[in-house]
Amino acid sequence: MKIIVAEHYEELCKLSANIIKEHVQAKKDAVLGLATGSTPVGLYKQLISDYQSGEIDFSKVTTFNLDEYAGLSPSHPQSYNYFMHDQLFQHINMQPNHIHIPQGDTPQLEAECMIYEDLIRQSGGIDVQILGIGANGHIGFNEPGSDVDGRTRVVKLSESTIQANARFFGGDPVLVPRLAISMGIKTIIKFSKHIVLLASGEEKADAIQKMAEGPVTTDVPASILQKHNHVTVITDQKAASKLKNTSYS
Repeated sequence: MKIIVAEHYEELCKLSANIIKEHVQAKKDAVLGLATGSTPVGLYKQLISDYQSGEIDFSKVTTFNLDEYAGLSPSHPQSYNYFMHDQLFQHINMQPNHIHIPQGDTPQLEAECMIYEDLIRQSGGIDVQILGIGANGHIGFNEPGSDVDGRTRVVKLSESTIQANARFFGGDPVLVPRLAISMGIKTIIKFSKHIVLLASGEEKADAIQKMAEGPVTTDVPASILQKHNHVTVITDQKAASKLKNTSYS
């Protein structure tokens, strides 16, 4: 696991965008795994800038998103489908049929999970997988206690995640969906060739320390990344503030 401590959020975004840009430049039909939330917003802005300046071409790229709320239509303003199109896809030259996001409003959620897992497998896996991390150590919507052998599945959101995401629903946790479709821990570990985890802000400091320096435990789902052979963690100074090893670059 390589840990890079950026000076600030803007540098974090540029460093992570450069990883994606260099990979797509080398492999035009790269498969990218994407995440939502506030942390990758700056990454997506940087990728849009790189596209507009002609440094990256997304026309042959395929993407898979980590997760989606259950019960929200793709057009719902708080769905992850809406987020991705608003923050990235509508600003670049992605082919619509190359964009994959779980369908959260299907009545057949379990079947959708199987279909999604198969699509990732058929794509040959994910070349670069972007991850965020929750304050409780979750990755995707794999909450503490999640099965390390879990595949894409329907998950129940923890109360801490519901409270954390309430800000996107007008501050009212009652409006936050209780279920989601998420890639499982095994899906992420097995199919991702290079994992890039991003963390910004003091509220992520405990999770980053436990993920990188603590034991591998289902209490901190992100700690399983210690077992993957190609992980790059990029944090800002605040998110790295509780790391005990001070030799990270």
